[in-house]
Amino acid sequence: MKKNFRIATMIYLVLLGITMGAGLYAGVVVAPVIFHSEASLGSELLTHFQEGLIMTENFIRLSYLVNTTVIAILLYEGYKYKMGERDNLTLAAIFLAVASGLLFGHYYMPGILEMQSAGEAMTSSEAFVNTHKGSEIDFKIFIVSLLVLMVRNMQKACK
Repeated sequence: MKKNFRIATMIYLVLLGITMGAGLYAGVVVAPVIFHSEASLGSELLTHFQEGLIMTENFIRLSYLVNTTVIAILLYEGYKYKMGERDNLTLAAIFLAVASGLLFGHYYMPGILEMQSAGEAMTSSEAFVNTHKGSEIDFKIFIVSLLVLMVRNMQKACK
């Protein structure tokens, strides 16, 4: 049983790392390239709205990974909690990761998609700008929470 749990821990840590890496890559590398496509293409072929549509498709696909990670957090950390492994920092990180992950995939993404489907003018509105900013803050909270979970689990695995 202990060997299976060690394997589960390794898979869990890899999943947390993959999700953090994918999120950081999307925000740090993909978004700047897409939203400054004229630098790569030499001329402005895409409007800001079209670039936003491409970026949204990236985040829709990322939300599948986020949802999978949220499920894994609930299963893995729930099992550990049931087995008596509890500490306040981990519990706070679990709550923040699950809440922010679900907000990203099931509140912010649908809201952004709905506003984009209303047309280019809607994406210039204050409501869209605020929703987009909220999703960025939410995703940063998600990434930091994953980092905390990863570090705490690595600390416990090394004991």
